[in-house]
Amino acid sequence: MPRISILSQSGSIRPFLRRNGFGYFFIAPWLIGFLVFGLYPMLYSLYLSLTSYAMRPDYDFVGIQNYINLFTKDVLFMKSLQVTVHYVLLAVPLQLAFALFLAMVLNTGIPGLKYIRAAYYLPALMGGSVAIAILWRQVFGAEGILNDFLALFGLPETITSISWITNPDYSIYSLIILRMWQFGSPMIIFLAGLKQIPADLYESAALDGAGVMSKFTKITLPMLSPIILFNLIMQLISAFQLFTSAFIIGGSNQGAGGGGVANSLLFYTIYLYRMGFVNFRMGVASTMGWILMIIIGGLTVLIFRSSRSWVYYNE
Repeated sequence: MPRISILSQSGSIRPFLRRNGFGYFFIAPWLIGFLVFGLYPMLYSLYLSLTSYAMRPDYDFVGIQNYINLFTKDVLFMKSLQVTVHYVLLAVPLQLAFALFLAMVLNTGIPGLKYIRAAYYLPALMGGSVAIAILWRQVFGAEGILNDFLALFGLPETITSISWITNPDYSIYSLIILRMWQFGSPMIIFLAGLKQIPADLYESAALDGAGVMSKFTKITLPMLSPIILFNLIMQLISAFQLFTSAFIIGGSNQGAGGGGVANSLLFYTIYLYRMGFVNFRMGVASTMGWILMIIIGGLTVLIFRSSRSWVYYNE
């Protein structure tokens, strides 16, 4: 079998460069950026995860000991995993359900729809900012707007004086509500998917006597299943990487390290930040980064494999 080679029959690489040189020239900025700012930092962090590097020139190669220590000796690491998983399991489904509900409402053809869409999308643009996180502290604080609103219903002071962001029993739910408030991006995607569902499917179902719930479960959800899969994966990845709002809302309670009262807001990324930039244990922080990548990658693979049984593609 003849060998496949990019070289010409004369052995020169010049014809190959003449044919493809402009292509490599135009992708060079992206390629250089990827190699310098993407691939190299990833590989270097992988190396650091196998060392005891702590911002000092003298460090040892420890192999997988950092990985073993995190799972067997670090109580706060397991706490951060617990807090993050709790948040993801509640916030992502609620956010997607709320986004789908609003998308269906906006798909009814109400007047001024384009302006309403723009207004509803604003939280997606601002929701992860520092300013919104500070605002959230004011809303859910002991003297915040939420408690003032609850007081209008005559609720006892034991409820209307709660600081919802500093109470370890409730603090995580304030962040879950903030996540739900950031429904704009999945809502727009759901709305685009709803507009692709043929209207004659609903008309045929109505002629057969199908009700609202039957149309939703038998037509809307199956036809939207690829969109649900996409939104689920994207929001899952984003939720696991939550940092800014959790750090601002819970940061003042644990100094520069964040985490909230009794580490109730010690998200995985908060603990990674604390390990790397407060304790300067960069080797362990790199290990945590790779563990997070493995967790997200593993869950993504599982979701894709499970999608064979619940995602419908209209081919």
